[in-house]
Amino acid sequence: MSKPTVVIADDHPLLLKGLQEFLEENNIDVLDSASNGKDALEKILKHHPQLAILDMEMPHFSGLEIAAQCKKLKLPTKIILLTLHKELYLYHQAKELNLSGYILKEFALGELSKAIETVLNGNHFFSEKIFEDKEIGNLDSEQTQLTPSEKKILRLIADGLSTKEIAEKLFIAERTVDKHRSNMIAKLKLEKKHNSLLLWAQKNKDIIN
Repeated sequence: MSKPTVVIADDHPLLLKGLQEFLEENNIDVLDSASNGKDALEKILKHHPQLAILDMEMPHFSGLEIAAQCKKLKLPTKIILLTLHKELYLYHQAKELNLSGYILKEFALGELSKAIETVLNGNHFFSEKIFEDKEIGNLDSEQTQLTPSEKKILRLIADGLSTKEIAEKLFIAERTVDKHRSNMIAKLKLEKKHNSLLLWAQKNKDIIN
């Protein structure tokens, strides 16, 4: 019986090496590996593996962007994404792209064998850990104390609007929106990354609506 075939991709060399060793120990034929999304897509197109196990976040193309391309090209390769993100909107994007699997990296070793078996049998595997114990902040807590204007902007951020679009919708200056963004990042104790507020807003959409 022939081994299942796979292409793997991760921009962290140690994780990529560990993943390859794990798969080979589990009798899976790793046809090729890549450290960025562009190379990963090229190698999927070259080898047409049964599976592609991809990191969600990589240079050039994300795992989701590769999945979208594979869907557009009607490739038979089944895709499993490895991710650090528990945000439900990313999970829903993965579902819309008909991904076969979505696994949180911190639980990957424990879930990957089961995920591969499930996917090769024609089913889907999505980590149950995505839905467990999400820490949701309280917008009205003493720590947070977001103003009505900030809450309104946060709702628009959760809906995916840009700073320019929010400014136009609320008839305020873009720099005012940026100031509110900075204040909310500080109040919510988020990392000062460009998408940290968007991720928080998406994760806590239920309580800010």
